[in-house]
Amino acid sequence: MISIRQRKGVKTTEVSEDYAAQEANVKLGNELPSGYTTRRLWKLLSFTVGGTIALCIGLLTSVYLATLHENDLWFSNIKEVEREISFRTECGLYYSYYKQMLQAPTLMQGFHGLIYDNKTESMRTINLLQRMNIYQEVFLSILYRVLPIQKYLEPVYFYIYTLFGLQAIYVTALYTTSWLLSGTWLSGLLAAFWYVTNRIDTTRVEFTIPLRENWALPFFAIQIAAITYFLRPNLQPLSERLTLLAIFISTFLFSLTWQFNQFMMLMQALVLFTLDSLDMLPAVKATWLYGIQMTGLLLVCILQFFNSMILGSLLISFNLSVLIARKLQKNLKTGNFLNRLGKLLLHLFAVLCLTLFLNNIIKKILNLKSDEHIFKFLKAKFGFGATRDFDANLYLCEEAFGLLPFNTFGRLSDTLLFYAYIFVLSITVMAALAVAFHNLSDSTSQQPPGQMGKCTILLKPETAYNLIHTILFGFLALSTMRMKYLWTSHMCVFASFGLCSPEIWELLLRSIRLYNPKRICIMRYSVPILILLYLCYKFWPGMMDELSELREFYDPDTVELMNWINSNTPRKAVFAGSMQLLAGVKLCTGRTLTNHPHYEDNSLRERTKAVYQIYAKRSPEDVHALLRSFGADYVILEDSICYERRHQRGCRLRDLLDIANGHMMDGPGDNDPDLKLAGHPRFCEEIKRNLPPYTAYFTRVFQNKTFHVYKLSRNK
Repeated sequence: MISIRQRKGVKTTEVSEDYAAQEANVKLGNELPSGYTTRRLWKLLSFTVGGTIALCIGLLTSVYLATLHENDLWFSNIKEVEREISFRTECGLYYSYYKQMLQAPTLMQGFHGLIYDNKTESMRTINLLQRMNIYQEVFLSILYRVLPIQKYLEPVYFYIYTLFGLQAIYVTALYTTSWLLSGTWLSGLLAAFWYVTNRIDTTRVEFTIPLRENWALPFFAIQIAAITYFLRPNLQPLSERLTLLAIFISTFLFSLTWQFNQFMMLMQALVLFTLDSLDMLPAVKATWLYGIQMTGLLLVCILQFFNSMILGSLLISFNLSVLIARKLQKNLKTGNFLNRLGKLLLHLFAVLCLTLFLNNIIKKILNLKSDEHIFKFLKAKFGFGATRDFDANLYLCEEAFGLLPFNTFGRLSDTLLFYAYIFVLSITVMAALAVAFHNLSDSTSQQPPGQMGKCTILLKPETAYNLIHTILFGFLALSTMRMKYLWTSHMCVFASFGLCSPEIWELLLRSIRLYNPKRICIMRYSVPILILLYLCYKFWPGMMDELSELREFYDPDTVELMNWINSNTPRKAVFAGSMQLLAGVKLCTGRTLTNHPHYEDNSLRERTKAVYQIYAKRSPEDVHALLRSFGADYVILEDSICYERRHQRGCRLRDLLDIANGHMMDGPGDNDPDLKLAGHPRFCEEIKRNLPPYTAYFTRVFQNKTFHVYKLSRNK
């Protein structure tokens, strides 16, 4: 097991574009000099100062996270095998392809090895560039080979420094989004501070560096910042085109680096659909964004050798359905309130039906089953019937895919983030409801393209976009803990924007009849500054303590296992075992695997379930036949799985296998009445007794406190 040990003044409706620029300083009580030239100079100075702070705080965050990683593992001092083992589970699998590209004699041979790979899944040749999102590893390996840095920087450091560098971009993008929304860079500074002080809930990059989301989320943050700017009214044509280019590039890179991109962008498409239907953003801009999403995803599909999972995604079907339904319902935004509401409900129904129809047609044509485990999981998660499906239960029992723990809100409240977020969210939701009602009630509101009704000044299109974005991603995070990082980082942006926004403070002060332009100026600057001072006072000592606490990586059992495999098994040997451990075997030893953690393939899921029978109640003959059918030469049994206590009864891996096999679970507790007693003892326990039925098929060749390795006989 891996462990860590100690080592020694104006109404909102009258606000002009220059208002935000005039207020973009953090000095209180000073009035700006008059005159066009002075305003331009002040705007330039504010932009320079704010931009410099954005870059500096992004770099400081990157250095801070890299230092925590070094201090936690003593990464610079441990052996190479220990460094590789520290890339846990699927992270090790992804990093192995970076290592494979670097070890290839030439780049072309490296590419060939990825396109025709026969070591990741035994007895099968697969195209890794099609199956997995590993273009980032390919790109980094090419850079490392062509740049003159080999003498100065080890490959592993080039890799992890790139990821920590992306964190600098991530924080800078969050800072920029908040700045764009509020009009003052003080808002971006507060967002960045909240991101760092809530590090446990906003990022896990220092623990799981190669994880796909750590590559993707910085590009997603850039995309949100670009969309926020794009939705501003009256953009110059050149600015609009450049912004669209930025949106396209960031959308493409986000889609290329994460296999769950289509589900995140589906949420984003729902945001655009909601705002477009309620007339809260120009329809022409929504159409541009729909098109960019589909174009970016289809380009990724081409690069991934026409990955069928992308073609069969709900996002493609949904965006096509929206565009088709809009063409068919040309008079959607006319009539009185009841008329428009009825048309809106009909439009929603038409889009939903057309989406499901197109998606089913595409999946039948492509015979697509790669993502069916996700829908089984969602069906069981939201109570649409219990399931005995092994794959669905495997997800349901993982904490990362469970509900967001309640103590998350306690941590977010300690930094005042959650309180500020609820405050801003409440005000903006009320404003959004008022604007939506006004738009639906206005029978004459046929706006020219790019223009909005006069009431929507209360909620700008870019504000409305970020509002619906944070609400939908909030629901996603509440239902699935692993997705909280999408929400919590945007929570920092949204809360800081609201506290620095003149519109938010005006709405509040008007509602309690205390409106005054000077009060708005005081509130939008004093409240964020006080919170920044509070964060520095409360959390700075703890951050310094973190940076001074030194630990080191310690996992001698896994190190011993990997060294034994390297020294005592043939290079072409095939290993069976748990998905998580085999990823490390692939990285550290280069041996061939029967299965691995990248679970987005139906045949691989079936293979994994078959390999996992080593932890079920099956006969040695059955287990041997299953393992040999995948070409396995060795099988690794883990005591931490065989005698698992981390999960409660019903969620242990052995329980999931028993239920899927129709067998009663071990231990005290109820069983479903149709479950039967197994005809054989549990394989992983019984094999250790060295009884003749087991020794005829399996010979133990290695063991330590954690792992037991058995060699399979070739007898049938």
